[in-house]
Amino acid sequence: MSDLPTLSIDSSVYLLAAHPNWRESRVNRQLLAASQALPGVKVCNLYDCYPDYDIDVPAEQASAAAASIIVLLHPVQWYSMPALLKLWLDEVLTHGWAYGIGGTALQGKDLWLVATTGGPESSYHPQSYNRYFFDAFLPPYEQTAALCGMRFLPPLILHGAHSASEQEVLAHVAVFAERLKTYPAWPELAELDACPAFDVPATDRPQELGNGRPPRSANALLGDNAAVPFSSVGAP
Repeated sequence: MSDLPTLSIDSSVYLLAAHPNWRESRVNRQLLAASQALPGVKVCNLYDCYPDYDIDVPAEQASAAAASIIVLLHPVQWYSMPALLKLWLDEVLTHGWAYGIGGTALQGKDLWLVATTGGPESSYHPQSYNRYFFDAFLPPYEQTAALCGMRFLPPLILHGAHSASEQEVLAHVAVFAERLKTYPAWPELAELDACPAFDVPATDRPQELGNGRPPRSANALLGDNAAVPFSSVGAP
C-alpha cells in the first residue's frame, strides 16, 4: 500500500454499483464489499435499492450533489452498462439540474468508471472478435461527464474477469480500495484539465408534458401495468 493520505472528510464519494446478479459475480462483488468497508464512501447497490426500477430521483440527486466524486462500478454488458444504471443516468441527470441552462449541480466533480469485462484485453482489438480497442467504447461515459461539467478520470478496468487468477483479482481489489481511500490525492489528477461546462439550448429539449414537468418514467405516465406504445420508445 502507498503512503498517500487517506480519504479526507471533505472528499465524499458516491459509488453506484450495478450488477443484475451478484451471486454470479466474481470480481464486482469483491469490489463492492471493499467499498462498503471504507469510511467516507456512500454506496448505492442499485439492484438492491431499486429492484422495481422505481428510482428515488430527489434522493439520488441529493447524494450525487453532496459528493466530490461519483463512481460507476459495473460489469460491461453488451459494450455498455447494466440497464438499471442506464436508467439512473436517464432519470437522475435531468436537464436544468445536471446539464443545460441552470444545470450546474455536478459541475467541478469527478466521474470514475470502474468496470470489468468478460473477454481478455486481447479481444478488444481490430483483429479480434470485439473489433475495437476498449477505449472505443468509452466516449458515452466521457461525454456524459463533459455535458455535466465533470472531469472524467482514467478508468480502472479488469479485463478477462472470468479467467483472471485469484491473485490478479485480489490485486485489482486492493488497487481499487487504495484509490478510494486516497482520493483526491492521486498524482495524475494534477495533470488533468478541468472539464468545461456546455450549455444545451432549451430549444434542443422536448416540450414538457401535462403539468409542465416531464414524467419520471414510462410507468409514471402510463400506469404500472400499461404497455408502452411503440411510437414512444426511444422517441427523441
